[in-house]
Amino acid sequence: MRLNVILAFFVLLFSFTAYKIFDLSVNQYNFFSEVAANQKSYGTSDSILRGEIFIKDGFSGQLATLITNSPSSVSFDLYSRFYPEGSLASSVVGFLGFQEKARIGQYGLEEYYEPWLSGQVGFKNFLNKVGFGNNAKHGSSLISTIDKNIQFFSETKLKDLVEKWQASGGNVIIQDPKTGAILAMANYPNFNPNRYFDYSLEKFINSNIQNSFEPGSSFKTITMAAALDANVIIPETRYLDSGEVKIQSATIRNYDLKSHGYQTMTNVLEKSINTGAIFAMRQTGKEKFLEYIERFKFGKKTDIDLAGEVSGDIKNLYTKREINFVTASFGQGIAITPLQLINAYSAVANGGKLMRPYVVEKIIKPDGKNIAIRPEVIGEPISPETAKIVTLMLISVIENGSIKKAIVPGYKIAGKTGTAQEAKSEGGYSNFFIHNLVGFGPAEDPRFTILVKLDRPKGVETAAVSLADTFGDIARFLINYYGIPPSQ
Repeated sequence: MRLNVILAFFVLLFSFTAYKIFDLSVNQYNFFSEVAANQKSYGTSDSILRGEIFIKDGFSGQLATLITNSPSSVSFDLYSRFYPEGSLASSVVGFLGFQEKARIGQYGLEEYYEPWLSGQVGFKNFLNKVGFGNNAKHGSSLISTIDKNIQFFSETKLKDLVEKWQASGGNVIIQDPKTGAILAMANYPNFNPNRYFDYSLEKFINSNIQNSFEPGSSFKTITMAAALDANVIIPETRYLDSGEVKIQSATIRNYDLKSHGYQTMTNVLEKSINTGAIFAMRQTGKEKFLEYIERFKFGKKTDIDLAGEVSGDIKNLYTKREINFVTASFGQGIAITPLQLINAYSAVANGGKLMRPYVVEKIIKPDGKNIAIRPEVIGEPISPETAKIVTLMLISVIENGSIKKAIVPGYKIAGKTGTAQEAKSEGGYSNFFIHNLVGFGPAEDPRFTILVKLDRPKGVETAAVSLADTFGDIARFLINYYGIPPSQ
């Protein structure tokens, strides 16, 4: 009996093996011939079928190719990635590099969407083809939210800005506040992904999402939003500014070292008064203040569809120490990414709704079917009423504060600057400063949110002086580009 069972097993095994040999040599002949031909013509089977990436061109109304495939000039890889736009949006794009002997997407979209872009081809997915799953012969392509012309203008203005102030680097992000879509994301310096091997590793870092910084006074907007939403202040609430606040052995002063006397909460934002931010935070209370910071998702990744995002650092606030809350109220002692900051301002512009930022709006599968990426609300940190009040206060900052060069005649623009000392990794502060300006417009129906950031500028003390012109130029470009009629 046992012998018969063993004999039957070997008969079945032989039959299955014979069938598979026949299937591979006859039924699957065309498939493997195609794979072999592809390998003979192009080199690696992974790279030839990699999906392309497209961006919008608002001038022509067509799509522009950001990443495609082309014959390679190197002997070991006859088929390679080609980036027709060169360095445009390079920190968003990433590149096709090597992991051991395999080609693989590294940084940006190339890395994040590696499973989609690479597809499933050749002997790598042998089991799929012989009956154990589905096999896609091509990688999926992507359509990005990035607009070619907005990206180009942003990169040009950023380069000019960095060179003007001899800065070590800088950033520009432009976002649609209603959807979370990223319209432009620029880093300077950048790199050419066609020749990524000519650059050092730090050039590949997308500092908009992979580096965090202390924002300084642009964070006062969040402090005010929290206090307003908690119903502990109104814009007209007055307090007496003596020029400093003592916390045990520490003395916190205003950036201008002045005492401003009685001031309203709107005045605090207009004049960027540190003691006023402290007052608003104390009215809110430490626990409630921290709750609002968490509602805006600071200290957490935004989950943007780009590789390598960091979460920032607000852990100082969990110590419950008074000094940490005091400094956080005006944007020091906590670290956030540029993307987290602009996303929070977009929430104010969007009536209190915080959106998940994204860079790809559509995935085109090999069979031609599309997967649309839908806008996603990830939180409602403040009420629509609070968002309207904060917007009016930020309009007043632009029109009555120190950044009048950001004004666009005929339009209401809302915004706030931040100037903060650069924190050292080992603790304490360096002698360098980081400038940023964040805002949105037109304020009554926002179409865009803009962040401009400058690292270690020379010969200029405040963001109000260094960034207002550039911010205003970008706002004017967008208004003209979208054909937005004036509201006044």
